[in-house]
Amino acid sequence: MTKVTLRNLAAHKVRLLLTGVAVLLGVAFVAGTLMFTDTMGKQFDDLFSSVGKNVAVDVRAKKIGGSDDDGMNAMPIPASLVDTLKTVEGVKDPEGQVGGYAAVVGRDGKVVGGGGPPQMGVNWTGDDGSFKLASGRAPSGPGEVLIDTDTAKKAHFAIGDTVKIVLSGPPRTARITGLIDTGNLMGATVTGFDTATAQRLLLKPGYFSEIQMQSSGPSEAVLRDRVAAKLPDGLEAITGTKMRDENKSDVEAVMGFFRTFLLAFALIAVFVGAFIIFNTFTMLVAQRTRELALLRAIGAGRGQVTRAVIGEAVAVGFVGSTLGLAAGAGLATLLQAMNGGGSLVLSARTVIVSYLVGVIVTVVSAYFPARRAAKIPPVAAMRDDVAMPQRSLRIRLSLGGVLTVLGAVLIGLGLGGAASGTANAVLVGAGAFAVFIGVTMLAPLISIPVVKVLGWPFARVMRVPGRLAQQNALRNPRRTAATAAALMIGLALITTVNVLGASIRASVNAQIDEQLGADYIVSSSGNGVDAEAAQRIAQVPGVRSIARAYSGDAVIAGKKVGYSSGDMPALGRASKLEMVSGSEDPGKDGVLLDEDTAKARGVALGGTLPVTFADGKTVPLRLVGIYKKNDLMGSRFVAAAEHLAHTPQPVIGMVAVDTGGAKAPRQGIENAVKANPALKVQDQTDLKDEVSKGIDGVVAIISILLALSVIIAAVGVINTIALSVIERTREIGLLRAIGMGRRQLRRMIRAESIVIAVFGALLGMAIGLAFGASLQQAMSDDGLGVLSIPYGTLVVYLVVAAVIGVLAALWPAWRAGRMDVLKAISTD
Repeated sequence: MTKVTLRNLAAHKVRLLLTGVAVLLGVAFVAGTLMFTDTMGKQFDDLFSSVGKNVAVDVRAKKIGGSDDDGMNAMPIPASLVDTLKTVEGVKDPEGQVGGYAAVVGRDGKVVGGGGPPQMGVNWTGDDGSFKLASGRAPSGPGEVLIDTDTAKKAHFAIGDTVKIVLSGPPRTARITGLIDTGNLMGATVTGFDTATAQRLLLKPGYFSEIQMQSSGPSEAVLRDRVAAKLPDGLEAITGTKMRDENKSDVEAVMGFFRTFLLAFALIAVFVGAFIIFNTFTMLVAQRTRELALLRAIGAGRGQVTRAVIGEAVAVGFVGSTLGLAAGAGLATLLQAMNGGGSLVLSARTVIVSYLVGVIVTVVSAYFPARRAAKIPPVAAMRDDVAMPQRSLRIRLSLGGVLTVLGAVLIGLGLGGAASGTANAVLVGAGAFAVFIGVTMLAPLISIPVVKVLGWPFARVMRVPGRLAQQNALRNPRRTAATAAALMIGLALITTVNVLGASIRASVNAQIDEQLGADYIVSSSGNGVDAEAAQRIAQVPGVRSIARAYSGDAVIAGKKVGYSSGDMPALGRASKLEMVSGSEDPGKDGVLLDEDTAKARGVALGGTLPVTFADGKTVPLRLVGIYKKNDLMGSRFVAAAEHLAHTPQPVIGMVAVDTGGAKAPRQGIENAVKANPALKVQDQTDLKDEVSKGIDGVVAIISILLALSVIIAAVGVINTIALSVIERTREIGLLRAIGMGRRQLRRMIRAESIVIAVFGALLGMAIGLAFGASLQQAMSDDGLGVLSIPYGTLVVYLVVAAVIGVLAALWPAWRAGRMDVLKAISTD
């Protein structure tokens, strides 16, 4: 039987190659994802192992409220504490660290890195094991600065050049005195100042963000306890090891999410591939029924026949997994090259998972066709009219209906928040999986009327070839449905994403129209609008008034929340704030909440809320006003501007500008802020365009990732058409013998392929529309109040499906057209 298995593999190389392509693509995505994320993880591990590697103890402010993950940073640390810590036995070289926002402006007048990677400003304390001075010297005074080597390379700066730096306050120019080697920071920029300048520009004069020190002998734990005994309330000491581990864990959390995100698409690709493999082996086994029956007749048992087919599946899975692993390495290398380069990490886990995924999926997909073939009695299998045993469609349809309904219920429970956190996502995922399986089982029944309708135009236009194409697609509804199901899954998910994206876009546009009262909004891609720019905006001719919206964080009932402050009557007009009860002016000791937040916190008008601000001080504020839910404002509370004194550097989040509807002042506003490249002036149309571009970018990325499953599905269509041509060799020979030309034959095969592909697309888009509408309804209370269906995009998908059908039929049609008529007729 081993020899038989090997001979069958050699005899069906092309057929099995197409199946292997499905395995290859799925495994390549899995392997590439694991290798790329492992490589990035190692780079970050190496980076954080070197950053602060000499630090024994780190002194920082305690988080106010909540845990370390959702708490709020307190006020900075007085510089005088450094002198106190110098007296602690075992402390060596205590140094204050300053961190904040600082971005470099390139020669093109744009911020290097835009609003993407972090843009960090630090105080330069020398080569301390974190960053190294690659060339030049340390900065001295406010007119000098260091920048990292990657930023210098991107922006074409060198030592001695003058550079503009964007800060929380007005931008400043400085001369580059040196370049910092930061390793691979994934696009982040680092700007270094002398300590006094960094304190003044990034934090607060005379204060540090944290204090780090080395040990002259004691262990980290001993030194930590000694230092902690000298600290005032509100500060804490942690070991250097804990500090580095926390930095790593933050990155690992992000990398874990990124890996899960990519693997989800990889598993979708594998899931689609499983349909193709199942379909291919079903057809291969059906075509070899007589051959397998002869094996049974000469003494092979059912188990041997099953194992022979499984052996072929193992071989296909192994070869496909090996090639997929190699392709995954190529994909990861390409991604890594785009990310700055570096050696690729290939772990044993990646190799094992790749082979397990490829081989197990292939074997499981081939097992059921093999079992069905082994059940055919040898004598019956050798008849000319033998057919593979099929389970009753009644059972299949009943089970499919149950799974579809069950899946819909699970999705509803997950979207409705029946569980909590991750459990809801699991419910939605399980429900979607059940719906896909259920609809796949129902697809044979659905395919009959749909294929009749889709095939009708071909029958009318092409006449005989068109009618034959329609009948070929209807001849085996199971095969047609299985082929279409692979395409259905990818297009269902792509349609869902597009419906959701269009709904988000339409909802935000509606919110801007209904809730934005300002004519222009001035905001920053960095760290807020500086006060000088806001003052210049107010002086532009044609500007009636401006509303400065300050933003900050506070803690209420142990949870960090955002708050807004400023001239509330003006901000209320700018955001079209609609009061439900009370006053729109919070006064000095009041607070405004939206009605949902007030209800959730159980506080009524006139009630008191203890609010803890960034400096750790708790102020009892009285609820003086409740406003109607405002999506632009969100769930932030509104407090008086006096409370900004609790924040070291109050930030103007945006400036709302009232021009009375006039367009003329725009140029003046843009001139007022042009000194700061991080600032942008937008009207309502600009805001809508920005939202649309952001959403379109996300939709495009997800669609590209899902496109792999569509490519695999296209391979499935090729497989099905190619194998059906082989299966119908005698029939094709007879058609040619009675007068059908090669061109007509090719048209017939192309029409059949188009019908199957379009059927799969329609089925997928129908499910995608249902999923997208369900998600929109579930999130309607969270700002997604408008359902929008991108009809134009869906029409494009139908056209793409038809093109897939045409392309998938090229090789099978060419092969069918080249068949020798006499040999085809004499085929068994």
